Amino acid sequence: MDKYKRVGITAKSGLEYKSEAVKHILSILDELGVAVLIDPTRIKDPTELGSLKPFTNENDIDLLIVVGGDGTVLRAVREFHCFNVPILTINKGTVGFLSELELDELDELLPDILNGNGKVEERGILDISAFRGKKKLFSGYALNDAVIAQGTIARLVDLHTTVNDEELTTFHADGLIVSTPTGSTAYSLAAGGPIVHPKLDAIILTPINPHSFSQKPILISSSSKVNIEVATKQNKFRDTEVILTIDGQEYVSLKHGDHVLVCGCNDTVQFLRRKQDTFFGTLRQKLKWGEQL
Repeated sequence: MDKYKRVGITAKSGLEYKSEAVKHILSILDELGVAVLIDPTRIKDPTELGSLKPFTNENDIDLLIVVGGDGTVLRAVREFHCFNVPILTINKGTVGFLSELELDELDELLPDILNGNGKVEERGILDISAFRGKKKLFSGYALNDAVIAQGTIARLVDLHTTVNDEELTTFHADGLIVSTPTGSTAYSLAAGGPIVHPKLDAIILTPINPHSFSQKPILISSSSKVNIEVATKQNKFRDTEVILTIDGQEYVSLKHGDHVLVCGCNDTVQFLRRKQDTFFGTLRQKLKWGEQL
């Protein structure tokens, strides 16, 4: 237990029965003798807090427990910049593709994992910047994906794309998804992209409803630099709205001539897992692989 002396807990906002779920986790951690710190912006019930101290960033803790669904995990990574502290995910959402433990497994598996019978799995992230001329509109990271797509008006957009300064194509489509292997089972999969094992160092480019049947998803090295320029021109009615979305949670409005730079990042997000590889088991469980229709 020396490795995880300070454990932080955050939870999904508005989580139903949050107090019961969090209290259950707190009771297990108390028996293990670890110091528990809470995310005060998400866990506000004073009956849960007691004398527990808050944490503000990853420097305050050795492990972050996230209670919720995939969106909660993505939010926690973005808010706390968890690149040096492992994350243990407990599902209290719907699909929970990023989740490691279910609530009914906690009594058996939580002490086992924290006592050293777990492994740390690293997941690659994307470094994303958006520019309007020399002005930087956005700079941040994505664990799942960056999506450049049309806004409220149903119009195709033109996205001129280069890889390592070499011409790739101009996607004439509803949009383009640039995802990590972790994000390959999210929006990219729904748009027809491939499932990619999270241990692969890759970036996936998946066009959304491309106008050309020849424009298919493509995998490139995670060391690649992808530059995407909004090449859609104004029409006589109004400027076509284009939106950059980061992990489905942050939004940036783009105009003609703006460009988005996406590349792999040296930092990674670390997940604390049970020792056996659960990726294929997760595919069978969450995506219902092998079940009869």
